[in-house]
Amino acid sequence: QVQLVESGGGLVQAGGSLRLSCVASGRTWSLVTVGWYRQAPGKEREFVGHIKWTRIGTTTDYTNSVKGRFTISRDSAKNTVYLQMDSLRPEDTAVYYCAAGSTPLQIDYWGQGTQVTVSS
Repeated sequence: QVQLVESGGGLVQAGGSLRLSCVASGRTWSLVTVGWYRQAPGKEREFVGHIKWTRIGTTTDYTNSVKGRFTISRDSAKNTVYLQMDSLRPEDTAVYYCAAGSTPLQIDYWGQGTQVTVSS
């Protein structure tokens, strides 16, 4: 089993920045991908971006609405994945979740979420 804990959410003005952290514990050696998702009030959960790693290298991908503003990175020594969010907009307001998988295309574990609120 793997446990995921997000932190770093909060209230920020439009144009500001936040960095979310997702710390994994447990069978972290089994993980090959961590993704970030978000859910705004009254909306379905949506994909934000993910990071995948192999012995060859690391890749990231993002949904179009955050490309150029959000960056996902990983510190393997700390079992932590970060979501750096810059140029935040009110429409980025949501609960942000990290999720992890033991295969590239499957999510097996979810964190509890952290609230991000962007004021206009």
